[in-house]
Amino acid sequence: MKAAVYERYGPPEVVEIKEVPRPMPADDQLLIRTYAATITSGDWRARTMIGPRGFGPIPRLAFGLFRPRRRVLGTEMAGRIEAVGKDVTTFAVGEDVIAFTGLEMGCHAEYITMPANGKVVHKPQNLSFPQAAALSFAGTSALHFLLTKGDIKSGETVLIIGASGALGTMGVQIAKYVGAHVTGVCSTANLELVSSIGADRVVDYTQTDITSLDETFDVVFDTVGALPLGKIRQMLRPSGRGVVAAGSLLDNITAPIWSLMGEQKFSAGVAAETVEDMHFLADMAEKGALKPVIDRMYPFDQITQAHAHVGSGHKAGNVVVEFAQA
Repeated sequence: MKAAVYERYGPPEVVEIKEVPRPMPADDQLLIRTYAATITSGDWRARTMIGPRGFGPIPRLAFGLFRPRRRVLGTEMAGRIEAVGKDVTTFAVGEDVIAFTGLEMGCHAEYITMPANGKVVHKPQNLSFPQAAALSFAGTSALHFLLTKGDIKSGETVLIIGASGALGTMGVQIAKYVGAHVTGVCSTANLELVSSIGADRVVDYTQTDITSLDETFDVVFDTVGALPLGKIRQMLRPSGRGVVAAGSLLDNITAPIWSLMGEQKFSAGVAAETVEDMHFLADMAEKGALKPVIDRMYPFDQITQAHAHVGSGHKAGNVVVEFAQA
C-alpha cells in the first residue's frame, strides 16, 4: 500500500509517498481503508519539531530525538472497514467509520489497523468522508478545553481567540450548542465564516486590540497561544476560566498555581482524547449541530502541498487529503 512517509524533521518536502507493507488486523482489531484524513497543527509540529514557546527540544522526547519514531503522520481519518479480527463483535466489514489515532499517528496511509475498542465510531451519515475525517482532533480538543476545563454553561459569555482555525471553528459551534454567547476573534478575511457558524459577535484582531475590549468574559479560550496567560487573566470575570491550547511552557507552569490562588481557574496543556467525546461529537453532527469546516482538499498524491498550506498559517478550518475510493 501507499503511505506518506517522513524520515527526518523539516519542511513539507521531507514527506514522500512510498510503498509500505499493508497491515494485518489482530484478533481484536479492525482493518480500515482510508478515504480521507486531515493535515493538522499536530502533524505540522511533529514534522517540524516546532513546539509552543519555551518547550525547545522537549517534543523530541516524545517523537524521536534525532529522527521520527513514527514514520507516518496523521492523527484522524474516515474510511470503510475492510476486515475484522475474529474476536470483533462491535463492527462489521463494509461499515463506514471515523478513527482517531492521536499521538500514535499513522493515518496518512491507504490502510490502518485500530483496536475495535479504541477511538473508533461509526461515521454520521450526514457527513461526507472529508468532513468526518476532520471531526476528532479539533473536536475532542474543543470539548476538553471548553466543557471539561472551561465548564461553560448556558447563558455565559465566551471569547474564542483564533475562531477561524480548525479548533476555533469547532469551539464556536460547541459553545453555541451549550447555549453560550460567543465572541469570535479572527482576521478580516474570516469574519463572515466565523459569523456563519454561529458566533454572536466577531472581532477583527487586525483592527481591534482584543486586550483593550471594554468587557470581561466568563471563559476565554485561546486556541493558538496568541496571548500570555497574564493577559487572559485580565479579560476574565472574577470567577472566570481561562483555557489555552498551544500554551507556552510558562503558561503550563503558571495555570495550576493561579488556579489555587483565587476564584479564577486556568488550564493549559494537552487535551484528553476519549471515545466518549467522539460519540458526543458524532451525535452533534447527526443532529445538524456540528459541521467541520473544510478549508482545502487535496488528492493524496499532493500531500506535500497540503503540508505547505497548513504550515503557511493561513488556513481556515481543516485541510483534508482524499484517497481514491474503490
